[in-house]
Amino acid sequence: MSESLFDALEQEAQPTTTAAFQPLASRMRPIRLEDFIGQEHLLGPGKPLGEAIRRGAPHSMILWGPPGVGKTTLARMLAHASDGHFESISAVLSGVKDIRAAVERAQMLRRAKGKPTVLFVDEVHRFNKSQQDAFLPHVEDGTLIFVGATTENPSFELNNALLSRARVYLLKSLDDEAILRLLDLALQDKERGLGLQEIAVSQEARQRMASAADGDARGVLNLLEIAVDLANEVDGTLQVDMAVVEQVLQGGSRRFDKGGDAFYEQISALHKAVRGSSPDGALYWFVRMLDGGCDPLYIARRLVRMASEDIGNADPRALQMAMSAWDAYLRLGSPEGDLVIAHTVIYLACAPKSNAVYSAFNEAMATVQKGASLEVPMHLRNAPTSLMKDMDFGAEYRYAHDEPGAYAAGENYLPEALQDTRFYHPSEYGLEAKIREKLNYLRERDDQSPVQRYGKRDTDRRGKR
Repeated sequence: MSESLFDALEQEAQPTTTAAFQPLASRMRPIRLEDFIGQEHLLGPGKPLGEAIRRGAPHSMILWGPPGVGKTTLARMLAHASDGHFESISAVLSGVKDIRAAVERAQMLRRAKGKPTVLFVDEVHRFNKSQQDAFLPHVEDGTLIFVGATTENPSFELNNALLSRARVYLLKSLDDEAILRLLDLALQDKERGLGLQEIAVSQEARQRMASAADGDARGVLNLLEIAVDLANEVDGTLQVDMAVVEQVLQGGSRRFDKGGDAFYEQISALHKAVRGSSPDGALYWFVRMLDGGCDPLYIARRLVRMASEDIGNADPRALQMAMSAWDAYLRLGSPEGDLVIAHTVIYLACAPKSNAVYSAFNEAMATVQKGASLEVPMHLRNAPTSLMKDMDFGAEYRYAHDEPGAYAAGENYLPEALQDTRFYHPSEYGLEAKIREKLNYLRERDDQSPVQRYGKRDTDRRGKR
């Protein structure tokens, strides 16, 4: 490997402080850790990621978080702090060939100068299993310090083998305070930012840009740069007001990744708000998902599940409401049908809650799956032929409607081995309170009945498995 190529590789590893024709977001990329805005939970004193950068002691890691929170910047800082070479590839554009080329450069640089290579892999979740496996031996032997960046949950998208060799750090969206600090820094910085220009940004416009950024540092800097380009000059000062910002924001939307982590996090929040009887929280997440472009039919289907899983017999009308909302949306579409779904979201959140049916179903399913194939008791079998009658199919079956109160007290409708098993335990809420009361009354009649299928039950075992 020629000396000039080594010099070029080392030059690439150094952060660039100034560059012509670079976007503002690229120019404002922090070089020092103390200039980094946000992620205090990872970079504060004593935190492992911050200490790794401060001490120049890199380790392989996965940086998991939404766009524009500093994943690439942290990888560059890690390489710079360890006097290493920074190599970057994108899983969207690269394949195994590109991985091999990066590994070869890292191996040559290590042999020639003993320098470590920090390999930054953007969108690493886009690589398939074989591509991810290609990194393993080189991470294992120390050729590479692997830094993967992903917006998706690594538990689902990355191989266990790769995860076991890298520490996962969860990066958070920047809050409005951090975004406003970043805006001010960009407006004041004369070397990398816009400080050489006379720019006046109204407080209202600053707040609007911070809100529209949705926690994305790169996004807000791009927004600011475009707004400055569109601003009117008054007495030598560029005026960035609400009219300019709204012009830039036309057609923009908040972060919502259909099929990605944000999607599942928001539907999870909606479900939990309904379960937690918070109509305000449930409505907020419903509207957030609509605002992000979610198909309302997806939410309608999920409401049917919530009505059964979390409300059940405490209020059977909830299931009817959910089915009606689904049907109404199919007939009306948006935006009229959106209101019907919102109506149902609020109703479900306010309804009494019970997971008794959900729990009973899961318990019955587990009993069937792990148990033997128990036969149907003879008295419950149908006897459509004389042969079956001769074999006592249906013998001694008690027709409930002929019994007092239309209830055959003491009868058993489970296999003998399961005669005391109870799957369904109604809650004390809503209609289930009445169901619970009725079932308790019927069990008292069973205990008092002189006729007991399978013989007298052990009342101490009643309700136990």
